[in-house]
Amino acid sequence: MIDVLAFTSIPYLTIGNLIMISIGCVLIYLGISRQMEPLLLVPIGLGAILANIPLTGLTEEGGIFQIFLKYLIHTEIVPLLIFLGLGALTDFSPLLANPKTFLLGAAAQIGIFMAFIVALFLGFTPQEAASIGIIGGADGPTTIYTTTLLAPHLLAATAVAAYSYMSLVPIIQPPIIKALTSKEERKVRMEQLRQVSKKERIVFPIVTIIICGLLAPKALPLIGMLMVGNLFKESGVTDRLAKGASDELMNIVTIILGLTIGSTMKASNFLRVETLLVLSLGVIAFASATAGGVLLGKLMNYVSREDINPMIGAAGVSAVPMSARVVQRMAIDEDPQNHILMHAMGPNVAGVIGSAVAAGILIHILG
Repeated sequence: MIDVLAFTSIPYLTIGNLIMISIGCVLIYLGISRQMEPLLLVPIGLGAILANIPLTGLTEEGGIFQIFLKYLIHTEIVPLLIFLGLGALTDFSPLLANPKTFLLGAAAQIGIFMAFIVALFLGFTPQEAASIGIIGGADGPTTIYTTTLLAPHLLAATAVAAYSYMSLVPIIQPPIIKALTSKEERKVRMEQLRQVSKKERIVFPIVTIIICGLLAPKALPLIGMLMVGNLFKESGVTDRLAKGASDELMNIVTIILGLTIGSTMKASNFLRVETLLVLSLGVIAFASATAGGVLLGKLMNYVSREDINPMIGAAGVSAVPMSARVVQRMAIDEDPQNHILMHAMGPNVAGVIGSAVAAGILIHILG
């Protein structure tokens, strides 16, 4: 029996390995049973389990996860391809129909800079603080992209925090929204959005690429890929490319991303005080982002001639479309006839652009 055990990984298991395997099982449970971001939490959980079984060689030099990490994640290929797929899945019509919601998407990015300041105060380097702060954008690919460039040793903690809090949007956001709005404000009805023409939808990604490239060139890799995918979708003549980006390519890179991020959750890397601080700061980033959007929504409702439901500001975080659905559900709870989903989608997709721009600014300054 001793000779048999010598050929297994059992003698090499540590308490840390067992803890991380348990965490991986919890992530899989949340993805399957609770349906919380299952396309990401399930592969991340599986990656964590695989990485914490000794002697497999999966995360060592030449192992498949090490190859994925070195050549697909650290080179920013996978995060950028994710943005290409997201662009092919995104409809910017609600944003174009009500351009004022750009401001709400921008206001929600305050969470990034709030967490950045707190992280600096706690002793993190500026690069680490920026990687932590970007969690407030509630955008996993942007978080991975920024962390890979500025603080790759924090990749596991920031990626898990970003995707975990995205999945917890229906739990985190409602208490914050209710604390900052009155019942009357949550009942505010908004006028129906105008119809956006096909020409507008085609011109928008092209103009966005040019403006962003001139004003925030470091953000262009993210926003550029997002807009390329969106133009494939809206042009009407590249349906095959749009389908390939949103279906086959998106599925493949999601599998690689989830498993690889999970594989970075080795006990020796993850079970540290630093990781707990990152997870805690992620909550601050996400909560302050929600609050920033709602508070600007209240201000806009006060000064605007048109009624604006302040809750749509909470959708300024780029958890698309989950945060917009949370806002819609809260509006219906107060008034069953109040349908503001499409209004909430405006700041929701604006938040995707906003978080990418914020990431580009931080990378330009600190990279």
